[in-house]
Amino acid sequence: MKETSLSLALSFLAFIMTVIWGSPLIRLLRYFKVGKIIREEGPDRHKDKLGTPTMGGLMMIAPVLLLTVLLNAATLLGFDILGQSVLVPLFVLISFGLLGMVDDWEGIRGSRRGLGMRARSKLVIQLILGLASALALKYIVDVPEMFWPGYPEPFDLGNWYIPIATFIIVGFSNAMNFTDGLDGLAGLISATAFAAYGGIALLQDQFFLARFCFTIVGALFGFLWFNVHPAELFMGDTGSLAIGATLATFALMTGQWLVLPIIAIIPVSEIISVILQIIYFKITKGKRLFKMSPIHHHFELLGWSETQVVQRFWLVSLMAAMLGIAIILVE
Repeated sequence: MKETSLSLALSFLAFIMTVIWGSPLIRLLRYFKVGKIIREEGPDRHKDKLGTPTMGGLMMIAPVLLLTVLLNAATLLGFDILGQSVLVPLFVLISFGLLGMVDDWEGIRGSRRGLGMRARSKLVIQLILGLASALALKYIVDVPEMFWPGYPEPFDLGNWYIPIATFIIVGFSNAMNFTDGLDGLAGLISATAFAAYGGIALLQDQFFLARFCFTIVGALFGFLWFNVHPAELFMGDTGSLAIGATLATFALMTGQWLVLPIIAIIPVSEIISVILQIIYFKITKGKRLFKMSPIHHHFELLGWSETQVVQRFWLVSLMAAMLGIAIILVE
């Protein structure tokens, strides 16, 4: 109970810090004209979002980084609040956030305005960061490599763990990137998934990991204060790449990554819809499987309002997270 209370208290503190820092950041982004560029082929209603500040991932990452540094510094005074186990997910959060920041800047003010970084260059950097994170998880942190539902002991995957972990980190980084397309969608989906893995970490007595996880949940709720419809700020690649990769890292650190596609069913559906759309388009020489991908745009074009899409997707995400935890608790 004590650990749960402390984790929730850190979540509340991160929320307050993010909300306080939010308004100055929005004014700063507006001053430097860091505004969203809307896709021409997107739904017409999205054109009203043109110029809305992006790079909102900074609003989440900065408080999490500051709070984590301060709490780790507190160990010098004898307080045992956060430990070294959070350093790998912190590295992932910062490194993928920096990559996303470069991508956002290139797409807004750089030489590739409206496009961002070249997809191949971005993927190569993601693979390098994902590989470094996977190596750290296996050889430095020594995490449980894989739990099978109903079986108490983790499985050793040997050398296969490295490519699997790299694929999961990079894959979910891009999956969350595709999810970030509607006001509040990526924030609600990711906060739900992080809360689920925070609970899993508490069940495994990984208390430092749980505290860090709920710190991110609080920061995400603080971001949502400004991101709910109509959004004053967008997450951008700065936030979506970082959040997706960090969520995957938490799943890997608990060893419960087999249920990640369930707990994070919406990001998985988003990236699968994009892949299927591309494959179907090439096979049929120009026909489309969905009205538009990622799939949240498909439902918009079917007539759902933006708020309906976000709320219904979040309800599915919440139920899926509960199902994922239920599967883990099977004995």
